[in-house]
Amino acid sequence: MENVIQALKDGAQLIDVRTPEEFQMGHVEGTKNIPLQTFDKECQFILDSDKPVVLCCQSGMRSEQATRYLHQLGKTNAYNAGGWSHLQRLMDLL
Repeated sequence: MENVIQALKDGAQLIDVRTPEEFQMGHVEGTKNIPLQTFDKECQFILDSDKPVVLCCQSGMRSEQATRYLHQLGKTNAYNAGGWSHLQRLMDLL
């Protein structure tokens, strides 16, 4: 979790991989919604950026899949924050 906190301090991109419907029901301010189902087609801007990226979803399972995918593509500064409410608590501490 230290990596997530440091990435947040470093101005990480915030990505929520839940469905649009889930995202509309509540999300962390400043997150971009890229559903896991379309993540591989929509994540190029993440790969093109040097900024770290912090991913979240409902429980952390989908964001873990997206994080692993980014790591496989060489994006080593991608971190899974778990559930979006957990990410919100971390943001509130900063």
